Amino acid sequence: MQLSPILCIGAMAALLSACSPAPAPSSTTVAPMDTAAPPLALDAEKVLNIYNWPDYIPPETIAAFEKETGIKVNYDTYESNEAMHAKVAAGNTGYDIAVTGNVFAKQQVAGGIMQALETGKLTRYGNLDKHLMAKLALDDPGNRHLIPWAWGFTTVGINTSKAQKALGGLPMPENAWDLVFNPVYTRKLKACGIAFQDSSTDVIPLALHHVGKNPSSADAADLQAATDMLAKVRPDIRMFSSGMIDDLASGKACVAIGWSSEINMAASRIKENGSNDVIEALIPRTGGIFFYDAMGILKEAKHVKNAMAFVDFYLRPEYAAAMTNGFNYPTGNTAAAALLTPDVQQNRSINMSEEAIKRLIFTGALSAEARSSMQQAFVAFKKAK
Repeated sequence: MQLSPILCIGAMAALLSACSPAPAPSSTTVAPMDTAAPPLALDAEKVLNIYNWPDYIPPETIAAFEKETGIKVNYDTYESNEAMHAKVAAGNTGYDIAVTGNVFAKQQVAGGIMQALETGKLTRYGNLDKHLMAKLALDDPGNRHLIPWAWGFTTVGINTSKAQKALGGLPMPENAWDLVFNPVYTRKLKACGIAFQDSSTDVIPLALHHVGKNPSSADAADLQAATDMLAKVRPDIRMFSSGMIDDLASGKACVAIGWSSEINMAASRIKENGSNDVIEALIPRTGGIFFYDAMGILKEAKHVKNAMAFVDFYLRPEYAAAMTNGFNYPTGNTAAAALLTPDVQQNRSINMSEEAIKRLIFTGALSAEARSSMQQAFVAFKKAK
């Protein structure tokens, strides 16, 4: 049965409130800036240092902020949740804003790495989706430290033509996770390349869930069941990737465990390059792992006023929409709905049905024990052949 997509900006799982599709914008460019609200006060030094994932903000957004405020933005990137956490936990980073995720957010908030925000000064705080904020509150009680950047889910991505050719007469499985976790499929798909996201906190929770265990578990028996399953497909894995967009778009892999957004970006890239191949982010029957990313101002920040000005700037609907339109991550900004492009509104892995969202798995914050155990299991899995 085909489900009609509903515009569900940031509404998660059973908390989702459905709403009607918004009209398509007439242009995909960034809309004019909303200048009605008074500007926030700025620091004397016109500098702002941001630490975030790559491919997560349009350059035009930074340029517009710099032009409006006169603040010079220094934007550094990281390649994994683990690398980001190690950096900010060590301190003396020089950063003002860091974009964190649900894997480490609770620990960073509780550990005093992020400072409490004066949300009353944010003129567009009301744009934030209350259901997504309820999810963040599980890691950030009272929503005092974190502002949503985007959300998404870890899933299976495929190049449909290449994967079907490799499978031969074998039909696609009912559960898409069998493409990467069942050796019946991986033995065939290895011919066109299988890639796994190079992150223990992405792969191991999925493996745990696939074998019927709690995806947040640190239990040794649960992890053994997951790694036993993974061991059966290890010989068929071509690469562990931190550049999934390029790996899928270039044809290095035809099947991958990756973030829905990067799979969609790879799909856009091959389309722009004139390829007839189709890359798709699947929505497995048993769900994918939901994640969020959120801005926090570091306790050590030297440019707090500038950071607050940037947070408020990003909450303008035109800039939240520009991130979604450019990078295929759903936004937690409800006011951005009317500015999403037709392609985004029609993409069922971005503008998801209520039924699909209910299937997403929310792991919550992982304990230090779980992260350590998962990392050990993942390293052993990668080293095996």
